[in-house]
Amino acid sequence: MSRILVVFSTTDGHTRRICERLQQIMEQQGHPTTVVPLDQADALDLPAFDKIVIGASIRYGKHQPLVTQFIQRHQALLESKPNAFFSVNIVARKPEKSRPDTNPYLIKFLRQITWTPKLAAVFAGKLDYPRYRFFDRLMIRLIMLITHGPTDPQAVIEFTDWQQVEAFGRRVSEMP
Repeated sequence: MSRILVVFSTTDGHTRRICERLQQIMEQQGHPTTVVPLDQADALDLPAFDKIVIGASIRYGKHQPLVTQFIQRHQALLESKPNAFFSVNIVARKPEKSRPDTNPYLIKFLRQITWTPKLAAVFAGKLDYPRYRFFDRLMIRLIMLITHGPTDPQAVIEFTDWQQVEAFGRRVSEMP
């Protein structure tokens, strides 16, 4: 039984939902799991956890700066334990961009940092036009138009493959 920490950054809350599903899966595997936003993680006794997972959403092609800062601050600790990283982005809705080795945002991010996660994943996110602020709705619709995605301003589409999320949770649970 391992104590697992899942920390995350989210823009619209979907990454939190993915983390909560991971928590369910890992606890079903017998591993007590704590899920917290990245901005609250430093208040925890990080070395007390046996495994650490970081989840981060993408907005306009980038992870929040807090993600890189957390990794830089705790890189030695991360490297000393089983660890994992996952990115949540809409481009992963396309099969050819849904793997760590083919997702341009994850590839770019991992090139910008010196930490290499022991396990990585990419999950497609959720498109929720009605919840977005005017500017975000406009920009995301433009991006979707360019990338041949849905542009209906009333569209709410969850692209997440929950079986893929669950399989990742089991893989984290099995990490030695």
